Amino acid sequence: MAQEKVLGTIEAYRIQISTDKTTNIIFPFGIVSVDRGDRHILVQKAKGAENILQVKAANDSIRESNLSVITSDGKLNSFIVTYAKQPAQLNVSLGDDARKGAIFLSADQIDHAEILACSKQAFHSRKRLGGIHEKNFGIGFRLDGIFIHKKLMYFRMRVENRSNIGYDVDQLRFYILDQKKAKRTASQEVEVTPVNLFNGLTRILPRERSTMVVALPKFTIPEKKFLAIQLMEGNGGRHLELRIKNRILFKVNQINIPTTR
Repeated sequence: MAQEKVLGTIEAYRIQISTDKTTNIIFPFGIVSVDRGDRHILVQKAKGAENILQVKAANDSIRESNLSVITSDGKLNSFIVTYAKQPAQLNVSLGDDARKGAIFLSADQIDHAEILACSKQAFHSRKRLGGIHEKNFGIGFRLDGIFIHKKLMYFRMRVENRSNIGYDVDQLRFYILDQKKAKRTASQEVEVTPVNLFNGLTRILPRERSTMVVALPKFTIPEKKFLAIQLMEGNGGRHLELRIKNRILFKVNQINIPTTR
């Protein structure tokens, strides 16, 4: 007698949606397709992003239903959807810790020639931003300029090594975090993924300094949150973090270049 096969199952996440508020689901990969169990579940990809699905309710009489999302890694993500006037969570992030909350700009939003031109202008600009810096065992990390053109912001940063030990750059990451000193959760942490890195650094030799420009999707910082820029040393402990609030972000300078399109 043939042995009966046991079907595998995919556990469904539970989300709540409302007519008055948008629930954002951030996936670790781009969204390929979406299927709604109920036509009154309203969905759309966030404009300019490949991996953020925005979900709302068409009315307040929606019964429990489901939502299926396939992402570019070939994974099926399943959700049980219920209505709530005040959803318990408005921002939900999936994936492992390395990719949780990452925002990916869609390919049609990227003009590489224009980004290069803007990065060069930001790199050479004489406009400076003071006061945002940190030091750790001879390593200085400074944000000295923020620029904007169309849908991208350009962060100019300088790393200076005043020690006699070379500094190997392991990671440079950008997060929007809660100001409260609490354990990080998916709802507290959103990573902003760089679109481009100009004059990227891998190693700063002793007694040297270098400047780089990082292009990021345009954003602002929600109330009671801040932008953390983290520079991590490979095989070392000289890690540095800059904390940026909205009042600093709004000191951004406009970049003006002829359009490439």
